[in-house]
Amino acid sequence: MNALKESKVLQVVGLRKHFPVRSGLFGRRQATVHAVDDVSFDVGKGETLGIFGESGCGKSTTARLLMRLIEPDAGTVTLGGKRFGTPGGLSLREGRRLMQMVFQDAFASLNPRLTVEDTIAFGPRVHGEHTTESRTVAKDLLSKVGLEPRWFIRRYPHELSGGQRQRVNIARALALNPQILILDEPVAALDKSIEAQVLNLLNDLKADLHLTYIFISHDLNIVRYISDRVMVMYLGKLVEIGRVEEIYRNPRHPYTRALLSAIPSFDPDHRTTKAPLSGDPPNPINPPAGCRFHTRCAFTEGLCAQEEPELTAMTSPTEQRVACHMFIPDSGHHQAGKFLT
Repeated sequence: MNALKESKVLQVVGLRKHFPVRSGLFGRRQATVHAVDDVSFDVGKGETLGIFGESGCGKSTTARLLMRLIEPDAGTVTLGGKRFGTPGGLSLREGRRLMQMVFQDAFASLNPRLTVEDTIAFGPRVHGEHTTESRTVAKDLLSKVGLEPRWFIRRYPHELSGGQRQRVNIARALALNPQILILDEPVAALDKSIEAQVLNLLNDLKADLHLTYIFISHDLNIVRYISDRVMVMYLGKLVEIGRVEEIYRNPRHPYTRALLSAIPSFDPDHRTTKAPLSGDPPNPINPPAGCRFHTRCAFTEGLCAQEEPELTAMTSPTEQRVACHMFIPDSGHHQAGKFLT
């Protein structure tokens, strides 16, 4: 893995998105879904930031907000030192040259009426490249993702396997020579053997093209394999962030501990005999006050239901930051300032 560089290629501050729930004859707003709430993080040049959490925690919504596929209600996204999607900053056209996205559903994200060559060449053509040059780019990228151009340039999406379609999607995302790739569950729909090939391809491309990744996945083993740092989300909130080995070796937040303890083990001496986490996440339409995890937490106290914990930096040398009252000195929690054992 590439070491985290000091320069930040992406900075996100206070990102928020609430979706209205409308009903009735006139479609009046009846409630609000708190999809992403005040999320802030940064990504260093050349690193891979992994994002994980239960379904509905806001991972994919965060990715779409970064790409401006959905307009945020609040917050800023800074790419290469310039604001993205705001007046006087990077336009959508400029920002999407710097940041591209690969989606989970490889088939649905491809136009069934375009050949593989036209699919990859479309972006460069829209951005002003000559047809001949864009076709050359398409052939070069097909070779880079492991597909022989002479066999694949004339094929349509329905003529490809799932792994081949995802390679085409990766090639299409690389066609504009971006700095950042957002990978939203890119191997979730693939067989395990193909999954490993695509993950190795992503690592090779990152090294060869000096890319930065934001990698979203439910599979915690995959996140550990590919990431330099990891970010844990729960019910629209960032609850823990830090270097991958620090998080996996010594998770601080009770939610992170529960998720990691649920990873299957082949060691008979380390069997899981008790469910690490009970119940479903609360409804994001009406999230709990205070810490949103307190309704499922074994360490909850009255304070947790009343005050929302701030994302707090752990003591050096760790780079972890945790949103939990137990790790905020003088918060009022009985275990404030102590490490979980």
